[in-house]
Amino acid sequence: MDVPSINDAEWTITVDESVPAERPYVAGAVVRGVDLDEDALDSLIQLQEKLHATMGRKRAKGAIGIHDLAMLKGERIEQREVGVENELEPPEDLTPVGGDAGPTDVGGPTITYRGIDPEGDEFVPLDADRGMTPAEVLTDHPTGEEYADIVSEYERYPAIYDELGLFSFPPVINGQRTEVTTESRELLVELTGTDQWTIDRMLAIICYALDARGATIEAVDVVYDEDAAGERAGDHLVRPELDVRKKTVSHEQIETTLGVELEMETVVDLFERSGLDVTTNLGERTEYEVAIPPYRVDVLHPADLVDDVGRAYGFDDLKPKYPDIGTIGGRHERSRLERATRTALVGLGFEDLLNFHLSSPEENYARMGVEEGSDHLGGGESVDVTSAYSEDYTQLRTWALPSIMHVLENNTHRRYPQELAEVGFVAAQDDEENTHVAEHRTVAAAIARTDATYEDIKGKLQALVSEFDASLETPATEHPSFIDGRAAEVVIDGDSVGVIGELHPKLLVERDLEVPVAAFEFRLDALAN
Repeated sequence: MDVPSINDAEWTITVDESVPAERPYVAGAVVRGVDLDEDALDSLIQLQEKLHATMGRKRAKGAIGIHDLAMLKGERIEQREVGVENELEPPEDLTPVGGDAGPTDVGGPTITYRGIDPEGDEFVPLDADRGMTPAEVLTDHPTGEEYADIVSEYERYPAIYDELGLFSFPPVINGQRTEVTTESRELLVELTGTDQWTIDRMLAIICYALDARGATIEAVDVVYDEDAAGERAGDHLVRPELDVRKKTVSHEQIETTLGVELEMETVVDLFERSGLDVTTNLGERTEYEVAIPPYRVDVLHPADLVDDVGRAYGFDDLKPKYPDIGTIGGRHERSRLERATRTALVGLGFEDLLNFHLSSPEENYARMGVEEGSDHLGGGESVDVTSAYSEDYTQLRTWALPSIMHVLENNTHRRYPQELAEVGFVAAQDDEENTHVAEHRTVAAAIARTDATYEDIKGKLQALVSEFDASLETPATEHPSFIDGRAAEVVIDGDSVGVIGELHPKLLVERDLEVPVAAFEFRLDALAN
């Protein structure tokens, strides 16, 4: 495996304590001897934008700036020790300044990553004919308008300076002074982002691409101020990081997954054709230790290695075969129960709904008057989405009745009565489960009309339960979503599995509903017995 050789660092990027906490991380490399014609420059720009769109999450997670090094003038900072009085233990993947011997002085040309006032220093951005402040870039420049939402809420904006001043406004746009052209022979590649691992991997891909074009890669020292934001405060990094990872996969797993018998020599050849170095380990079972180059960020599991073997072998060459055991397909028991329940609900006059499984704290709890973590139906602790696409869908719903109420709210322009039902998925946190998440199917229904009462919805529920030869009891209970004295537990075959009643007027007023609503919800598996 060819890993680009990295020359010792001459340039340094210092990370000032003023850098915005929302975007605290930086990485970089110097590239020398690059030969850029029009096609090569276009290819580099396309790679940059492809990384922005994918790993960089449209520049929000990571952004790349490529500059003409000849147009930069690095500051010559006073030499100082790095790492002294640093309370953080340096991670194993970091190389201390001066090598394993420990911290030494840092000097040489330096650029600084810092935070600035939105109305601070001016610079001439790419494709502009005048100097602009960062705030003006976001309002008066097409590229600034496109990416303004990433930084517009920051108190201080990210900026990179050399001795001559501001030359980059990441993740929005570079300055015109350092624009890369076909005449550029030495480049500075800098990346900023919200996650050090992500920008390090993006940088590795860029370095591999430029190395393949005959360029020489030179390291950059990245020195974080002791008071800098983020987890790297006080750290010194040498970038790019081109460490080779190793993963192990068994010969048996490869053959079982692909469904073909392969000789060991063939497997080794397929790995090498995929650009991976491999060592064969012979023991109780044959295993392959595969070296993963740093640009292969997609290899997370041994199954990914099997995929590489399959691609090199040719998926079109895999011959399908019938399994040794004959089986007959059919509906899962749960699916049959869901289908029977839906059929029964439709027979009782309900319209069958299929709502989103994702919701928000406001819809799932607040607008229903339910407190998260309470013992009431729907009050379980939610399973949240780490990186939600929308504020309207940030968690898995803990019950289905809010979804039905949302439909009624959107249907106020339609005539009544409206009788809606859903058999759907809900989930809540549960430490007793292996996954710490308890999932189940639920049955929810609501009647909205001028004379809807508890008796009306109970009659529907009784008819539904009788369809499955189960017994129903409805002892009185209290629930914040329902009117006191007009709510009851749903007890099926002796198990308390839900709630039924007339919804509280405050829920109706909140949704501009002018008719009463009676509803129930209970666990689907209560009908399975």
